[in-house]
Amino acid sequence: MLWLVQAFLAIGLAEAQSSPNNSNPNGTSPTVLDNATSPPFYPSPWMDGTAAGWADAYAKAQAFVRQLTLLEKVNLTTGVGWEGEACVGNVGSIPRLGFRSLCMQDSPLGVRFADYVSAFPAGGTIAASWDRGEFYRRGYQMGMEQRGKGIDVQLGPVVGPLGRNPKGGRNWEGFSPDPVLSGIAVAETVRGIQDAGVIACTKHYILNEQEHFRSPGAFEDVGFVDAISSNVDDKTLHELYLWPFADAVRAGTGSIMCSYNKANNSQVCQNSYLQNYILKGELGFQGFIMSDWDAQHSGVASTFAGLDMTMPGDTDFDSGYSFWGPNLTLSIINGTVPEWRLDDMATRIMAAYYLVGRDKYQVPVNFNSWSRDTYGYEHAFAQTGYGLINQHVDVRDDHYQAIREAAARSTVLLKNTGILPLKGNEKNTAVFGQDAGENQYGPNGCADRGCDNGTLAMGWGSGTADFPYLVTPLEAIKRETAGHGAILQSVTDNYAFSQIASVAEQASVAIVFVNADSGEGYITVDGNMGDRDNLTLWQGGETLVQNVSAYCNNTIVVIHSVGPVLVDSFSNSPNVTAILWAGLPGQESGNAIADVLYGRVNPGGKLPFTIGSSASEYGPDLIYEPTAGHDSPQDNFEEGVFIDYRAFDQKNITPVYEFGFGLSYTTFNYSNLNVVKVPAGPYTPTTGKTTAAPVLGNASTDPADYQWPSNLTYVNAYIYPYLNSTDLPGASHDPEYGLPVEYPEGVTDGSPQPRIAAGGGPGGNPQLWDVLFTVTATVTNTGSIPGEEVAQLYIRLGGPDDPIVALRNFDRLSIQPGGSATFTADITRRDLSNWDTVSQNWVISNYTKTVYVGTSSRRLPLKATLDI
Repeated sequence: MLWLVQAFLAIGLAEAQSSPNNSNPNGTSPTVLDNATSPPFYPSPWMDGTAAGWADAYAKAQAFVRQLTLLEKVNLTTGVGWEGEACVGNVGSIPRLGFRSLCMQDSPLGVRFADYVSAFPAGGTIAASWDRGEFYRRGYQMGMEQRGKGIDVQLGPVVGPLGRNPKGGRNWEGFSPDPVLSGIAVAETVRGIQDAGVIACTKHYILNEQEHFRSPGAFEDVGFVDAISSNVDDKTLHELYLWPFADAVRAGTGSIMCSYNKANNSQVCQNSYLQNYILKGELGFQGFIMSDWDAQHSGVASTFAGLDMTMPGDTDFDSGYSFWGPNLTLSIINGTVPEWRLDDMATRIMAAYYLVGRDKYQVPVNFNSWSRDTYGYEHAFAQTGYGLINQHVDVRDDHYQAIREAAARSTVLLKNTGILPLKGNEKNTAVFGQDAGENQYGPNGCADRGCDNGTLAMGWGSGTADFPYLVTPLEAIKRETAGHGAILQSVTDNYAFSQIASVAEQASVAIVFVNADSGEGYITVDGNMGDRDNLTLWQGGETLVQNVSAYCNNTIVVIHSVGPVLVDSFSNSPNVTAILWAGLPGQESGNAIADVLYGRVNPGGKLPFTIGSSASEYGPDLIYEPTAGHDSPQDNFEEGVFIDYRAFDQKNITPVYEFGFGLSYTTFNYSNLNVVKVPAGPYTPTTGKTTAAPVLGNASTDPADYQWPSNLTYVNAYIYPYLNSTDLPGASHDPEYGLPVEYPEGVTDGSPQPRIAAGGGPGGNPQLWDVLFTVTATVTNTGSIPGEEVAQLYIRLGGPDDPIVALRNFDRLSIQPGGSATFTADITRRDLSNWDTVSQNWVISNYTKTVYVGTSSRRLPLKATLDI
């Protein structure tokens, strides 16, 4: 077997060499972003044993790593290759210590590639609940299912993509284009997953906002195109895209996955500024950075730039070659990479392991990603190790109940002229739409959900799980109408025009189900290569609504979609009496929408995004074609922080339905705004130096100590840490081995380093979370039935480059008819701060700050000026 050359491992270091002006570490401004560069920052920070919440895990991790040989450390950091073990990602094992291979498994809404698991609502759907309890419960239950299958790291939750453009294919895996809603949701989800004893891997870090050109590759009609470069200025990075990652770090996420794309023309997984300076330095991240699958493009460069684990370990799926593995071994013994850097990589992995209690909760992996058969090959690609591979362990418990409740609580009522809730005894109910019925191939009949057949309950790609079953809306509505002497008819072919007209004409109430799908870019559905081509409803949904409502003046529209869709063609129609957005609700889809339609659940969900009347209203389009004159398509984030509702507000565009909007079967009134200033000291930048890099081992530099064991049974394409020669140039297969290689200054410097002023703790400077004001308001249920209202707090920071309003807090309140509840929300220093590119810190500007409280981003009846 030939190993990759060492010189190849260094590719990419030069990408990050250009030093821009000192006022902005990204060397960019909101209007000059083309060919942006990213500066170098070295060395890669080592763990801080005093970081809040990490001390015990750090001590245990150090004790473990001190026992390891160099080869065992390499095994811990390097994946064994695609289809090498049972999980979508496994690192090597440490048999001498009885330490099994760590298992990494999708997805952010359940367990992918496994049976007897649940299909939870998608992230972008649970976000519509605006409920911290639901965020946590969903995370905890997903974590328990992952734990029951023997998984160590759940590859989720998602806050990248954030959702810069509503057509982004994987937006639904995340939560919301608003950084605060996403930040609160990701923090509670991380806590839930990790309280269940599984490491959360928050992804995809960072600026991974579209599927087209996310990775280098050959594309039909255009040839080879390098990965897209997301070019962003420093202020936008901090105030928008980094915000929810900071919340995840503060919540203790054990892992963060670096993304496929470039950022300011440097591959993210070897971008030393983003990984070393921002994530490990400024945000004080103590866990490990894991590459997305095949997002590592170098060895030494990515090692120095802060990557801690490579997935799935091979340079390309099943290639048998690795940027790390034996090459990482070689880089240590020849002195290119200091051993303390490898020690830190291993320590970070093991600290995350101990932080969540994997030493207490770990069970053997009892499923196999590559086969549902009970018996099969342990190593799927090599087809060796035949035996028991699936125990079919049922980990679902009673999670179906919570899934149903969460999906109902996340349903958003957009229009209701009084028709809802239904009684079940309507004379003649008609149900229309492919989205109401079954996929003719079964709910899992399309690999990774890569089709739009039948009712839509999750998008497509690696962010999926198999449905244990899928309750369709049609079957749930049948149960509601049965026994009432009513008639129920249905047409689930969107193009059966004559039958639709005939049935609609007879109906006393028509319920039309429509959808819009998207997913990961390796699958194309109906011409959509991951990203959506437009914001229209799929399968002729708009025409379906128009056809039904032309014959029935009591038409209810239910939308299952991955995000915003265009509804203005029918939203104001007098024959459309109600509209609901039900998102991607998971396995209990039909039951959940029936609960809302028939009044068992009073809808309290709010839109986690804006619904406009055209795609252009949201800002810059996705890049669907290569950028002329550039190897990498240049995606310039020139809109700054103005995405979604912030863009609509900035441009004074009236949306069809605004961010945060959602109706109820009852009504609410807001009153009695009160703002109390809380004493807090001044903000103090972090100063001082770190400790020196801990050295936990003293590896031999003798190549003879790292040769293949004579008794090893080689598995084809499996990634091992061993060298195949005692001659280092020969082992490297590098014709230029030994020639001088210029590395950036400081890459190997393990001496104490200056602390970053905006850092100081997980998530950033702890004083950012000082409470400066406490706000209260009274919310009264003025209707006749119990209901739940999401009270929302927004801030106007007042500067010319600030949003008109920006969400800063919220709470979901349950209120009896005629009763009142007190909405209470804190405003932190972070909430009132802007990122200053000169001081490289957070500052509160001198502009007037105004607080607003209300029911959506554009319905804010209460306001007060803050006394800063």
